[in-house]
Amino acid sequence: MGKKSAPARLDKDLLKSLRVKHGQMAELAARPTSGQDLAAGHAGQLSLPRFAEELADGQELLYAAASKALLVVFQGMDASGKDGSIKHVLSGVNPQGCFVASFKQPSQAELAHDFLWRATARLPERGSIGIFNRSYYEDVLVVRVHPELLGPQHEERPPAELPRLWARRYEDIRDFEHHLHRSGTHIVKIFLHLSKEEQRQRLLARLDDPAKNWKFSPSDLAERPYWDQYQAAYEDALSATSTRHAPWYVIPADSKPAARTLVAGVIVDAIDRMHLSMPVLAPEKKGDLDAARRTLESERA
Repeated sequence: MGKKSAPARLDKDLLKSLRVKHGQMAELAARPTSGQDLAAGHAGQLSLPRFAEELADGQELLYAAASKALLVVFQGMDASGKDGSIKHVLSGVNPQGCFVASFKQPSQAELAHDFLWRATARLPERGSIGIFNRSYYEDVLVVRVHPELLGPQHEERPPAELPRLWARRYEDIRDFEHHLHRSGTHIVKIFLHLSKEEQRQRLLARLDDPAKNWKFSPSDLAERPYWDQYQAAYEDALSATSTRHAPWYVIPADSKPAARTLVAGVIVDAIDRMHLSMPVLAPEKKGDLDAARRTLESERA
């Protein structure tokens, strides 16, 4: 029997470089959007198939222990690769223990509640992985770039009062995530850091390829003039809400294969930090197993 290979893990220094440190600015403008150099420097660690296997094993352990949950939040500009990352990274995960919630334009019922309400109803239960494709962070990103959306939320403010509103929402998010962590839901947040030129190329590809036409939305193009405003909103949101118990990871997203591999490695690390173990059967339960074995063996022809 061959020797089992060592578990696939990202180097601690690499993880540290991707993480937005608690209490510090995200400095998105100084961070790379291309992961090619990063991948070249850590080629031995980066294998999506191996990380996918590790993730499948980790999810089985999470499901068996049934004591904690994992919430993975994906944010990024249009065409940054959120859907593709979720599809490829979670390809080996058992669907019974994982679900994806996509947050689009809020419904009237959702607008009638506070901005965290719709996320609360979709949180993962213990023993499962929940994926948020966009999230409650839209309310400090899209709504910040387009403050006219505060009207339907019954939160309309004069421009001078908006900074205070965003600061209060950051505080609400930190408190919400802290509560989840203390209640057994571990959180890892992924920001897919895409360049404006790469977004342009991907949107063109959607227009040029008939098989990808369905992916194109006029709203994608309508938001491009607000690129700088979105970058500023992300800078402030990531800086204000990356904490020790709910960190943000900035993943270079111009290269889809490199981004997906890094995302998988970050999620595997998050499961490691949950310190899970298989449940230990109580002595009386072991007796039940022995009795069941005797019953089954007695049925031999």
